[in-house]
Amino acid sequence: MIPLPPPLGAGGITLWRLDRARHAASWASGEGAYQVGGRWNPKGMRAVYAALDPATAILEVAVHKGFTALDTEPHVLTRARWADPQTLKVVGAGDVPNANWLVPGVVSAGQQAFGAQVLREHGAMLVPSVVSRHSWNLVFLATAAGFEEMGQEAFALDPRLHPAG
Repeated sequence: MIPLPPPLGAGGITLWRLDRARHAASWASGEGAYQVGGRWNPKGMRAVYAALDPATAILEVAVHKGFTALDTEPHVLTRARWADPQTLKVVGAGDVPNANWLVPGVVSAGQQAFGAQVLREHGAMLVPSVVSRHSWNLVFLATAAGFEEMGQEAFALDPRLHPAG
């Protein structure tokens, strides 16, 4: 279960990430972002992308791979805890110089440079999800030591998301 936020629960920051099973052990390496870049980092920077809830983590993968891949290839859902929420730089919609960076579309070099600068300065940031506009992503440098893995589990897609013809 997702931990309840204060005042109902202990709170804290729990992050979630969905990976192909073969990459589950190296989920925090930033290898994919290093090889191809991402929305908030250029190629050559080891950024790790996660979400603050498992549903957004699933959507973030589905938007790139589709539900077919999630239904037919083994995936693993990772849960981790960010030790000190005060170390996270919150980047809200009003903090980005171009509002179109927060809508689906082609990623710009300016967007990657902006994210890279924030990550170099802070090591980790919270930024609105593009696929789920009311949700947050947590992006951190693989070298950041702000998290502890809490567990991994095999992911199974609800078959209604990939129904037979």
